[in-house]
Amino acid sequence: MDYNKRKSLNSKARSAISTINYQLSTINYQLSTINYQLSTVNYQQKLIFILMLITAIALFLLNLAMGSVSIPLPSVLTTLLGGEAENPAWSAIILKLRLPSALTATLAGSALAVGGLQMQTLFRNPLAGPFVLGINSGASLGVALVVLSGGIGFLHLLGDFSIILAASLGAALVLGLVVIVSRYVPSTATLLILGLMFGNATISLVSILLHFSSTEQVQSYLNWTFGSFGGVTPTQLPIFTITILITLIAALLTVKPLNLLLLGENYARSLGLNLPLIRWQVILTTSILAGTVTAFCGPISFLGVAVPHLCRGLLKTEDCRLLLPSSVMAGATLALCANLLAGVPGSQVVLPLNAVTALIGAPVVAWIVVFPSPSQPPSPKGRGRSIAPLPWGEGLGRGPTTCY
Repeated sequence: MDYNKRKSLNSKARSAISTINYQLSTINYQLSTINYQLSTVNYQQKLIFILMLITAIALFLLNLAMGSVSIPLPSVLTTLLGGEAENPAWSAIILKLRLPSALTATLAGSALAVGGLQMQTLFRNPLAGPFVLGINSGASLGVALVVLSGGIGFLHLLGDFSIILAASLGAALVLGLVVIVSRYVPSTATLLILGLMFGNATISLVSILLHFSSTEQVQSYLNWTFGSFGGVTPTQLPIFTITILITLIAALLTVKPLNLLLLGENYARSLGLNLPLIRWQVILTTSILAGTVTAFCGPISFLGVAVPHLCRGLLKTEDCRLLLPSSVMAGATLALCANLLAGVPGSQVVLPLNAVTALIGAPVVAWIVVFPSPSQPPSPKGRGRSIAPLPWGEGLGRGPTTCY
């Protein structure tokens, strides 16, 4: 009897061991499959980054070569390297007109894309953009006060800088209100609503000014609202470049906190995130980026909303460590493409820039809203009520190890 019991127990033990070995081999196979998939994804992401960079460089050179006057690409490269083109007029066209415009488009597209990514992540809203807090409307009010009233005080004495300074002051005014309010409003959703109300209030003031303005003044203001990358002169370009680059570097410091915010505010706070501080940093950097672009280029639409979605779809990730640099390149690429199309190469016609950016950005946003990407990983479950899934996807995986 004891022998039969021992034999039965041994057979059960061998069966259990074989089952465990089979499960372990299955787990090892699954892990190897996951590692292969991760290596494939990393390879694809690297390839996408390289293609983005090549496309941006190619469009930059096309912006210098194509326009109302076509310039051979070798002459463009010779001019950029410090040489003299075959036709002296070509060098003047490249250095004084097209190069500032192309650099402005590159920086402005990058700035708006990064600002849009920050706002969409902070508010967890797929349609949020860099102008969602009313910065654009504040800049428009400043320009309207100068253009529609014939100048305020000393501003009309500043020439080309009068509109830039007025737009900067208007954007700074709204930014100051938003920053002050953000210190006393604990809810991010409430802050978003207040930002929209600030924007609507400034738009109503602009409408009143338009009602009492002359036809010429209204036309001047409308020309500014069309947006343009060609309005930044070589003397203004250093100010624009330094401001955008410094703010983009500051935006890089918010990558890790933005990843934590994807898990929900309460969960991010439990991991040690200073929520009021990071919210203030994101609002400040986005507002400076959006306000600077609006001041120098006018209100440029759709780029800040469309580019982050485009990068998510291409890279198939919500990780801001990848999305932020890809947004820089994709934003610059789309801005350069819009600038090239707005110039209508081979003709004297110049289309409104916002019309071109809307034609590029609207289909992207419509596609994302109607057909959300199925590749987004699921959000963490069971972490508390405050963690809502992202409207365009489901967050970043199931634990903090996936986001930082």
